[in-house]
Amino acid sequence: MRDILEYCIGGTRRSVAAGAEVLHEGARTGHLYVLIEGRLEVIKGDTIVATIAEPGAVLGEMSVLLDTPHTATVRAAQDSAIYEIDDAASFLRQQPVVSLMIARMLAQRLNVANTYLADLKRQYAGHGNHLAMVGDVLQSMINLPPTQVSPGSDRQSDPRI
Repeated sequence: MRDILEYCIGGTRRSVAAGAEVLHEGARTGHLYVLIEGRLEVIKGDTIVATIAEPGAVLGEMSVLLDTPHTATVRAAQDSAIYEIDDAASFLRQQPVVSLMIARMLAQRLNVANTYLADLKRQYAGHGNHLAMVGDVLQSMINLPPTQVSPGSDRQSDPRI
């Protein structure tokens, strides 16, 4: 993901002090954030679910792509520097290479999640406990209906993304 940094040069560079939030779960910003240096924590509810230290890591992409509030809070675990892209949707339309990089990253995350869920399903097949629902979770992920949009709506996807 380090290659994304090349496309962000000239963007708004922001210093984030240790402990400061970059984005807040449930908020809407329309912004995309790219880690330049430092270390960030991704927090869902009260649980730290990931630590990000790779330069070029992208944050806020799910909120931008789905036009929904942020699904987690991100805060600096140490003093960090990020690029903040204010109009992320326009940026992604103008930078199809970045859009493709983000799509690959999201596909990789989905592959890891699917592999993990499939492994759980194999481990707990026939146990009949609460983990037996893993099959239902996998099936629902595969069969998610596409978001319905009408031509000309703000939510209509850009064919280049």
